[in-house]
Amino acid sequence: MKLPGQEEHETSSARENVSAGGLDSDHGSSHSPSGSSETHSRELGLPKDPPLFIQLNELLGWPEALEWRETGRWVLFEEKLEVGAGRWSAPHVPTLALPSLQKLHSLLAKGLVLLDCPARNLLELVEQVIRAESLSPELRGQLQALLLQRPQHYIQTRTWPCWGSTPPRKASLNEGVPPKEQTQNPLRQKLPPGAEVAAVLTGELGFLPQPLGAFVRLRDPVVLGTLTELPLPSRFFCLLLGPAMPGRGYRELGRAAAVLLSDLQFQRSVRRASNLQDLLAALDAFLEEVTVLPPGRWDPTARILPPKCLPSPHKRSHPPEREIRGLSASCAAGAEHSPGRGPQGACPELQRTGRLFGGLAQDVSRKASWYSTDFLDALHPQCFSAVLYIYLATVTNAITFGGLLGDATDGAQGVLESFLGTASAGAAFCLLAGQPLTILSSTGPVLVFERLLFSFSRDHNLDYLPFRLWVGIWVATFCLVLVATEASVLVRYFTRFTEEGFCALISLIFIYDALGKMVNLTHAYPIQRPGSPGYGCFCQYPGLQGNESQWATTKPKNRDDILSMVRKVLSDFSSVLAILLGCGLDAFLGLATPKLTVPTEFKPTLPGRGWLVSPFGANPWWLSVAAALPALLLSILIFMDQQITAVILNRAEYKLQKGAGFHLDLFCVAVLILLTSTLGLPWYVSATVISLAHMDSLRRESRACAPGEAPSFLGIREQRLTGLVVFILTGLSIFLAPVLKFIPMPVLYGIFLYMGVAALSSIQFVKRVQLLLMPAKHQPDLLLLRHVPLNKVHLFTAIQLVCLGLLWIIKSTPAAIIFPLMLLGLVGVRKALEWVFSAQELLWLDELMPQEESIPEKGLEPEHSFGGDESEDSELMYQPKVPEINISVN
Repeated sequence: MKLPGQEEHETSSARENVSAGGLDSDHGSSHSPSGSSETHSRELGLPKDPPLFIQLNELLGWPEALEWRETGRWVLFEEKLEVGAGRWSAPHVPTLALPSLQKLHSLLAKGLVLLDCPARNLLELVEQVIRAESLSPELRGQLQALLLQRPQHYIQTRTWPCWGSTPPRKASLNEGVPPKEQTQNPLRQKLPPGAEVAAVLTGELGFLPQPLGAFVRLRDPVVLGTLTELPLPSRFFCLLLGPAMPGRGYRELGRAAAVLLSDLQFQRSVRRASNLQDLLAALDAFLEEVTVLPPGRWDPTARILPPKCLPSPHKRSHPPEREIRGLSASCAAGAEHSPGRGPQGACPELQRTGRLFGGLAQDVSRKASWYSTDFLDALHPQCFSAVLYIYLATVTNAITFGGLLGDATDGAQGVLESFLGTASAGAAFCLLAGQPLTILSSTGPVLVFERLLFSFSRDHNLDYLPFRLWVGIWVATFCLVLVATEASVLVRYFTRFTEEGFCALISLIFIYDALGKMVNLTHAYPIQRPGSPGYGCFCQYPGLQGNESQWATTKPKNRDDILSMVRKVLSDFSSVLAILLGCGLDAFLGLATPKLTVPTEFKPTLPGRGWLVSPFGANPWWLSVAAALPALLLSILIFMDQQITAVILNRAEYKLQKGAGFHLDLFCVAVLILLTSTLGLPWYVSATVISLAHMDSLRRESRACAPGEAPSFLGIREQRLTGLVVFILTGLSIFLAPVLKFIPMPVLYGIFLYMGVAALSSIQFVKRVQLLLMPAKHQPDLLLLRHVPLNKVHLFTAIQLVCLGLLWIIKSTPAAIIFPLMLLGLVGVRKALEWVFSAQELLWLDELMPQEESIPEKGLEPEHSFGGDESEDSELMYQPKVPEINISVN
């Protein structure tokens, strides 16, 4: 490749295609198009740059009828006008011919460069550009008239069909009031306030004796009439005209200029350029980073889809800027890839104070400052949809576990106790806990322990509820001791290995219980089969004949982007709408399905007992002391159940701003266990799956995003009100039987099943299990497979599978009494893996244990394995920080 500025020669080898994909972006900003620029500037201490919309106007029709027509546009990626299809193409990564960049460099070096041009309108701008050209007065007049000619834009307005067969309208030169098409352009919704425009005009113009190139940066951005389809202030103006040239012509020159301006690094340099040499230096820096695609190894007509994540800004910093960043950049990168991806690392909530209840005192002090905002931040429509979704999930959970608990305890506890306990314990926790996004509920492991405790009482002729009361008293005592001694800091040892094993177990319990309930329904409500007397009675819709359908699907007349807001609202309520649809179909078809059963009388399920449990009943006094042994096992289970969920919810990738409360949460759980034991209500801890669903329903994402770019994750709407309202509604559900009785139970079981499947399918463990059944040639290009031998990956997965199988077997056998110890044993198994796997392998497969963080070994950080800038693994720096377990409500 020749150096820029040298004489170009058209050769076949010079027609290599260049992928101009080095476009910066940062997915953590509130406005995606400017996110990278804003974050980059903030990191380097530089002023913020506004986002830039680039439009390519091409001169067509030489020599008969010349006209300007918009043929391309850029925000972050390229969109081409597909004239035949009457639409804009899907956003894609632009690719350029290498000679186009070289010719553009040469043309700008010889052309006109005006920086900080004082023009206030299009006419003044054109006059200043033409004045600098050595043309005859006649040619100047023709060129000026041509540049002021009305361009044609393909603008999809609310009055047009989305794929518009209507031909584009010509815009006017009225610079005072933008035409209606411009003001109604839905593309404006994708740009944040403060966006600017760059116009690139290019084309063949036969009466020019030589190529004409001009690059203008306006001192004060102004709206240049209808030069561009958006009535936004223009900052840059690039003109590339001339006589016919061989090769791809001026269109590729214009695309090259537009791609350059769409690159945030080039754009930032040009905004600060003071002369022509600065402009050419920015172009040279761009050329140094382009990637060449061999012409015989790819399809030039193919369009590269936008990547899910773009390079981090500091990867493309110029040397002086890298020096500015200094050691802080390395520290930041190390923090992103540190073994403790969540609060397990250097989280202040998990630092010992050395005082009794010191951690609890710090949690209370920390969360008190946020208490008022925990209610004000809930004043958003998204919170309303989250309440409906989590309420239905909580009611389903309360009914399902209430029914299972009633079966396990022969009616000693039932659905009423489940509703009352869920409402009271959950509401109290949301008001007082350190992490109010947590949803308290009955869980599978605790239900297993309740079943074992009842079986032990029945087998030894013990009074179950009094015995359970003393177990609860001892559990509360042990948990308070754990809070006093700051034992919650031990959650640092809960690595992904432990979390995935626990989450997989809980998810499988959800799936197993949901499927079991559905299978049991087939006995009471058998499925009609061919040949049975009732077969076909439910197959005909009322009023329909044969295969005829009265359901009409009308094609939307208006597919304008204004509907995106409606789609967003519908997606927020998708689960609620699915339940309503299920209820509507059930009522419309008159199906005989079991409906939700809610108790209507407010009294304990077990006849003859009051709400307060007697301390002894028919049990001997020494049983109150002996209850400490099962209570010790249950304390381990509750600690694991509660804190693993808390660790997952407080991971750094959720971008929580108000901090965690590990000690305070465990304290609240201990007090609530004492309360529920006294009232004979179920025991409650953090429910992993429902809590994750609650977090996901409160995700905040950027609204203004470039075409082709996914909305960036901004964090979680942290507040206390959604959980509080959910549990209040759960308590009121006892009195809403006339309304809730129409909800079919299979629909609720479907939610239960969906939550389990969604949680199970989104953890890395499941992806590694799939690798066991997949030939090597069909395996995805996972990052861990680039650094860990496949047999080691399979071995790690197999060990997890064995541990999960043992947990399930022990949970399902009489030996389930040691089930809590087996959960705790996962930490020991993870520690033993250090004898089988190297530290580097464990870093990719799991996490390093806390004691290894203080003495980092050389080469352990993924960033250190890159080597130079040419490393094939450099994209590891660009991986977005997203929740590992994600339950979508969309």
